[in-house]
Amino acid sequence: MKYSRILLKLSGEALQGDFHAGIDPSQLLTYVKQVGELVKTGVSAGIVIGGGNFFRGIQETSHAIDRVTGDRIGMLATIMNGLALQSAFNEKNIPCRLFTAMAVESIGERFNKEKVITALNSGKVALFAGGTGNPFFTTDTAAALRALETGAQVLLKGTRVDGVYDDDPEKNPDAVKYTKLTFDEAYQKGLKIMDLTAFTLCRENNLPVIVFNMNIEGNLLKAVNGDTGTLVYNDRRTNR
Repeated sequence: MKYSRILLKLSGEALQGDFHAGIDPSQLLTYVKQVGELVKTGVSAGIVIGGGNFFRGIQETSHAIDRVTGDRIGMLATIMNGLALQSAFNEKNIPCRLFTAMAVESIGERFNKEKVITALNSGKVALFAGGTGNPFFTTDTAAALRALETGAQVLLKGTRVDGVYDDDPEKNPDAVKYTKLTFDEAYQKGLKIMDLTAFTLCRENNLPVIVFNMNIEGNLLKAVNGDTGTLVYNDRRTNR
């Protein structure tokens, strides 16, 4: 494998599958299967999960709930998804541990770098829920943060498209895909890969990002080998 430790970012909406909200069990198990296959190769994996399948943030609440409270509700939604992932991994007998960014003692263990590293080194999948534990930060930022804290060599952003394009490929059939892209190029072109805070964290700490289609079975292994998706990295060269 090209990378021996990875951080996988999944949106909450990814767990919906064909549902309008909530969790599609078949989609959940498909993701767990792919991660299990990856771990069997000796790659250690952490996963940051979003919560958009349950709560999309303050946009849904208008003026009824303030931003900080709305963000906290969103963090709790990610913990719900973390529990679902944990249950699915246990069902498939894939060792894992659930870490939360806030104290929820009866559900998951509070994030602790040393304990996470121990879990990863022992072959367990580390599940990170609760975002960063702070309002005003997205789960993209949480993914970048956890990747850096745990020594991941790459951040894999699983989406429903197979990489980064110069336009929305779901709306424009003529959109052109980038196979490689520097952080500077992505910024200059205004490409929305992740939120700016997460983007800056990755850029300033030389953490490459691979955007790929997680909904195609086998793609996770291909992404870790650098065989699918778009690589975003720090380099002067341009390769489109």
